Amino acid sequence: MDKRITLITGASRGIGKAAALELARRGHHIVATARSKLALEKLDDEIRAEGGSATLLPMDLKEKTAFEAAGQALATKFGRIDGLLGNAGVLGSLGPLQAVGPRSFEETIEVNLTANWRLIRAMHPLLQRAQAPRAVFISSGVVPRPRAFWGPYQASKMGLEGLAYAWADENEKMPLRVNLFDPGATRTGMRAEAMPSEDPMTLPTPEEVVKVLAPLLEEGETRTGERISFRG
Repeated sequence: MDKRITLITGASRGIGKAAALELARRGHHIVATARSKLALEKLDDEIRAEGGSATLLPMDLKEKTAFEAAGQALATKFGRIDGLLGNAGVLGSLGPLQAVGPRSFEETIEVNLTANWRLIRAMHPLLQRAQAPRAVFISSGVVPRPRAFWGPYQASKMGLEGLAYAWADENEKMPLRVNLFDPGATRTGMRAEAMPSEDPMTLPTPEEVVKVLAPLLEEGETRTGERISFRG
């Protein structure tokens, strides 16, 4: 395939879906992952309606072997991937740490942090086969500005940033470029869940945000080990 092949987690809605559509318009073949097969099929319809192409991989990120199986399938089908967008995430429970239940805490760490380590582990060999591999992970403003009641979520995002910085440094002399992207407050379902009293119409849309995000996955991006924010 002569297109750039870009894998996106959490591609069925919000920033992930907007990124999939934007990158498809830029000529990428999208490998879209999400839990909902129906939502992925709707995304595929939208991509194809605009002349793009996609491969759908329904999966639950909490499944420990999900990315390993996906990596094997992609290796067989394409032999490589050129881009990786670690977008999937959950908000988890907001409130005092002592009030957060074990199940919620463990799920937040599992999806936001551990799943991204599994993603790196499974996709690194495929990225190594690309001429200009690029990887981006979605972070959050709670990392530089930690706050009360966001403990599990911000801990998971701080851990994710640590993983990304380590991976970037480990590949400093290789073609792979690894960066973090902080979209800031965006008009998404997760933001509405976190801030129910906020007027969503005051926030940028995912479609606006991905205009800054998408170029980080292009061949021309040369930065690595950096934290890039939508608002600069």
